[in-house]
Amino acid sequence: MLTGAGAALAGSAVGQGAPVAPIKPKVFTDFGITRTDNYYWLNQPSDPAVLKYLNAENAYYDQQMAGTKETQKKLAQEIKNRIKQEDSSEPYRDNDYYYYTRYEFASEYPVYCRKKGSLIATEEVLLNGDEMGTGRPYFQIGDWAVSDNNQLLAFSVDTVSRRLYTLRFKNLATGKDYPERIHNTSGEAVWAADNKTVFYVRKDVKTLLPYQVYRHTLGTDPKTDSFVYEEKDNTFNVSINRSKSRKYIGIDLNSSLSSEYRYLEANAPTAQPKVFQKREPDHLYQVEHLGDKFYVRTNWQAPNYRLMMTPVATTAKAAWTDALPRNPVIFLDNFEVFKEYLVLNERKGGLRQLRVVSLKDKQEHYIPFDEAAYTATVGVNREIDTPLLRYNYTSLTTPPSIYEYDMSTRTGTLLKEQSVLGNYNKFDYVTERVFVKSRDNKFIPMSIVYKKGTKLDGSAPLLQYAYGSYGFSQDPTFSAARLSLLNRGFVYALCNIRGGQEMGRQWFEDGRMAHKINSFNDFIDCSEYLTKPREVQVGATKLKQQLTSPATLFAMGGSAGGLLMGAVVNMRPDLYKGVIAAVPFVDVVTTMSDPSIPLTTSEYDQWGNPANEEEFKYMLSYSPYDNVKKQAYPNMLVTTGLHDSQVQYYEPAKWVAKLRAQKTDKNLLLLHTDMAAGHGGASGRFKSIDDTARQYAFMLMLLGKNL
Repeated sequence: MLTGAGAALAGSAVGQGAPVAPIKPKVFTDFGITRTDNYYWLNQPSDPAVLKYLNAENAYYDQQMAGTKETQKKLAQEIKNRIKQEDSSEPYRDNDYYYYTRYEFASEYPVYCRKKGSLIATEEVLLNGDEMGTGRPYFQIGDWAVSDNNQLLAFSVDTVSRRLYTLRFKNLATGKDYPERIHNTSGEAVWAADNKTVFYVRKDVKTLLPYQVYRHTLGTDPKTDSFVYEEKDNTFNVSINRSKSRKYIGIDLNSSLSSEYRYLEANAPTAQPKVFQKREPDHLYQVEHLGDKFYVRTNWQAPNYRLMMTPVATTAKAAWTDALPRNPVIFLDNFEVFKEYLVLNERKGGLRQLRVVSLKDKQEHYIPFDEAAYTATVGVNREIDTPLLRYNYTSLTTPPSIYEYDMSTRTGTLLKEQSVLGNYNKFDYVTERVFVKSRDNKFIPMSIVYKKGTKLDGSAPLLQYAYGSYGFSQDPTFSAARLSLLNRGFVYALCNIRGGQEMGRQWFEDGRMAHKINSFNDFIDCSEYLTKPREVQVGATKLKQQLTSPATLFAMGGSAGGLLMGAVVNMRPDLYKGVIAAVPFVDVVTTMSDPSIPLTTSEYDQWGNPANEEEFKYMLSYSPYDNVKKQAYPNMLVTTGLHDSQVQYYEPAKWVAKLRAQKTDKNLLLLHTDMAAGHGGASGRFKSIDDTARQYAFMLMLLGKNL
């Protein structure tokens, strides 16, 4: 229930009440269980009644949020004021050129540039994203790749937000575009060594699965492109790459639990790709080439992965040997090859670390980091014959930074730290890292940040965020926008719940399929921790603190994190003042039962296949849409995009319609549909800020605060 100024703000709008979606029952019967979906009809975007309903929800959102319009404007401007208007990325060297992007004043999209041989050379503009995106409701440059002779550019563009990219080509010597357009691609482009052949991946326009590899000859009609490979198993995705050595073109075939790599030499583009190692159940691997060896990151007899190697001439698994001794406690996240060094991006205790190994003498060391919660990752390293490693570093208080580290002398240099305008001082904020004991005696990592002086007596508002699916790890990173909350007394908490991979492969296994309930329980257990008194040691003194309370606790998650939000509000709605569910995946059973829905079949290993009775019943037990019931729910803001390629707009729309019909409270329930965007929201560096301002204003309104 809204109270105080929050009630005044929400109630200040007069006019129509909340939209009521018409009920048109559709009955499903599976394994003797009958489900009635009253809002199934909303899955027809061409139906005028559907657009009418979505527009009515948007009008209701505008009505209820009318009192926050100035707050949203001020927040958006405040966030924009922290961004350096004219800025550029740190250049990296590749094939005798330095590549970088830069933003011009007030521009939404970057300009892609390069300089030959030296940073003082004349700038060449590859693509001007701002000119290309002007006047478009949505615009994104996908992948781009320069040919070996440095004269040709392949690039892809999406102007709808369905992640169906159009592949195009440009002559960098003349500045002229080639006439051909290749539609419905994944966006990737890989040049062969002949400077005329390009490999790309086609998508199924209905399921959006990347499944076919084609070969295009520059200057020819795409209708005559040569077929290279088709993936018949619709649980696999197809992607392509060029090895760091430039010698090989690779086709990566990946499902959740199995992978396969096929490859051909870049100087023989018409050759038939060879299988590196045949796919096997529960075997994931990735490959990189160096000298006379391939290096392989694999989970074969190593759940947390290990690094192996094999001669170029013999790639089958029987020939693989350990490149390094493995530590079963350490999770190998990624690796990078150099002529004389290997760099391993590992996880220990949930945090990433960088290990450098000399190939000459196997001497190794870790790059030291001293913050309680941080993220360190391998950066862009296109050159092999160098002792210089580029790595990225950030934390909840340190802006994204790029370092150049000399692996031979073990010395590092800060090349660039993201500018944060407005006298930002990282030492004005406090970062904590705690491990919350779960109900089944696991320890959940949680990173916390707040501004010094914030009252920790239970009265502070707190935003709790998590994802917890697909093995995607959520690392503690900096957000300039988040300062607008921290500076207003908010605490922010990032929870590494099961389903991610922060604590190793088992952490992922314990949060998928028949163990998915662990993700929800972990989030709730973290909420309980955040809302209860705790004892902390500050120097020699023990202090009693309470970070927040249910009256001031907010939860947020997007996509599969939106599934998390949907499950949590069904299970423990009493714990939260408000919930923000962005592009939420909430209709689990119906979506997973329809293989024509984009990306469904590739996710059977995440959630289950409803054709299996046991898996069907388990998904049904937690599916947010199916478990909406007559009870009080917290205040909720739900967002979606009409062109969403990952979670179709009708899932959140149906969910909100059902919540409206079932909930017994008078709390706010708002649905906002971006009629021009997709899964990632608005495009452009400033347009997307409006989405953030909307979310922040929603929480401030509920707290009775206005700017």
